[in-house]
Amino acid sequence: MTQDSRFTFVKVDESASEHIAAPQYSYWKSVFRRFFSSKVAIFMLVLIIVIILMAIIHPMISGYDNLNMENINDPTSRFLRPSLEHLFGTDSVGRDQFNAVWSGTRTSLFASFAATAVTTIIGVIVGMFWGFSKRLDVIMIEIYNVIANIPYTLVCMLIMYTFGAGLVQLIFAMSCTTWISTAYFIRVQVMIIRDRDYNLASRCLGTPMSKMITHNILPYLISVIMTSISRDVPSFISSEVFLSYLGVGLGQSYASLGRLVQDAVKYIQSAPYLLIFPLVVAASISVSLYIVGQTLADASDPRTHMI
Repeated sequence: MTQDSRFTFVKVDESASEHIAAPQYSYWKSVFRRFFSSKVAIFMLVLIIVIILMAIIHPMISGYDNLNMENINDPTSRFLRPSLEHLFGTDSVGRDQFNAVWSGTRTSLFASFAATAVTTIIGVIVGMFWGFSKRLDVIMIEIYNVIANIPYTLVCMLIMYTFGAGLVQLIFAMSCTTWISTAYFIRVQVMIIRDRDYNLASRCLGTPMSKMITHNILPYLISVIMTSISRDVPSFISSEVFLSYLGVGLGQSYASLGRLVQDAVKYIQSAPYLLIFPLVVAASISVSLYIVGQTLADASDPRTHMI
């Protein structure tokens, strides 16, 4: 046996030593893989998408107008029970409740999403600077102690009585003080990670505070922000229903789930379906948004990702 048959010469590849054996990692791919692994979250996501689409499309098709009293002089069209012609029945003036519920859902969803957007944007921005700046913390903690001790419902009622009923007024009333709670929540999370080694190194190198917040801290708060959003949207839905029930909501010019509940309470014994259907839709929105938001918050946490 010759020496050439026992040995094989291998070419030297300098790039082979730089090859990473671990599989490629994509953050958002891992987020969606984790989220869609939950069958309950998928079902709730489909449910909330269907509700949102119905709330957007159906009022445009039906042309429902909350102030339309065209059947008010027709006693035969009042308090009709659910049937194929009127799926949710009719109310005390003969209006179709199926049309009213989806028109009210559209208004309630818009108000809750708008209030959540305002609360989240202001709360996250203020909370990040609040948690990072020790000087600002001294001032903001006193403001928080004052606002947090004022009853939320009382503030909303005072604002609505002062500025009158309306969609913009309701959004302002619901988000006027809730942003401080979101800011405090973000502040606590920022304080946990602000003194980590890489942040101390960035500070020593003279990195501006705004850049440290957007590059070093904000990416770690995605799951926390998703948790806050999943909690705020159902809360604002409930607030709109409760305020309208108290008579300080959107008023007569808007159809909303809260307004429908307020009108239906008077007929809870004679026509319980008037109350059941708006409450079922409101509960479905709250539960589905909460479950989807919590699942997405868990999925956006890198510590839950499996490679």
